[in-house]
Amino acid sequence: YPNWKHIVSFGKRGEGPEEMLSAETFQFNSLDSIYALDANKMQISRWAISAKDHSATRQEVIRLDKNLIRSLDFCATVSCFLIPDHLGEHRYWQVNYSGKPIRSIGKIPTEKDLASEIRPALAQAWRSFIDYNPHNGILAMVTQLGESIEIYNTKENTHTVLYGPNGEPRFKSIKGEGFPTGIMGFSDIVITDKYIYSVFQGIRFKDKLASYQRGEKPEDGGRYIYVFDLKGNPIQKYTLDKPIYGIDINEKTKTVIATCVESDEPIMEFKI
Repeated sequence: YPNWKHIVSFGKRGEGPEEMLSAETFQFNSLDSIYALDANKMQISRWAISAKDHSATRQEVIRLDKNLIRSLDFCATVSCFLIPDHLGEHRYWQVNYSGKPIRSIGKIPTEKDLASEIRPALAQAWRSFIDYNPHNGILAMVTQLGESIEIYNTKENTHTVLYGPNGEPRFKSIKGEGFPTGIMGFSDIVITDKYIYSVFQGIRFKDKLASYQRGEKPEDGGRYIYVFDLKGNPIQKYTLDKPIYGIDINEKTKTVIATCVESDEPIMEFKI
């Protein structure tokens, strides 16, 4: 579940939980195995899932190197993890399955001329959600603030940066911290063999603040799913009747599974 924390209890049916896990996000590695990122503990756990026994058993814990500071999203490939950089020095890291950085790649593609000491604030503003498709070699990132998408074609060694009408993330730097001043942007991304899907909010922070001042709770999540081709050309925009955060896409059945934090039944399924 991107962008918000859960306390998840994994254990055998009828028994106490094996571990309490504060999780930023999950990735299904196979039908019987998932990875879970705990940003607070700076570790990625691998769990074996048994639908037959209704159980999840932790198989290993990968402790991330302290130089990664605080990882908030990841995706697993055959050879390594890909993790966005938290300090603003680079764009993302390749990290081996022992949790050690292998290689830093790229830089934040801001068009603003900023002093080097603002980089941590810049990295906070450019916090991104990441996905990778090994079949086509496409790695893509979307920003939590603003309306920015980056596409790395690892087979052709190209990098494309695209902006929607709201542009790159806007923020103020105060004592090294980044404070958003623009909009809430994307909250998840999925790359299929043909398209890139992303959840978009587009809510202005000043409108969220006004809601709080009126004693109201602003809507939590995005009501839009953007669809791009693998080069970043806009293909489709879906408008939903409920706000969502995380998504999974099945193009064969034209089905979306999504999470909604404003519902008593937080897992939704719908057709596109």
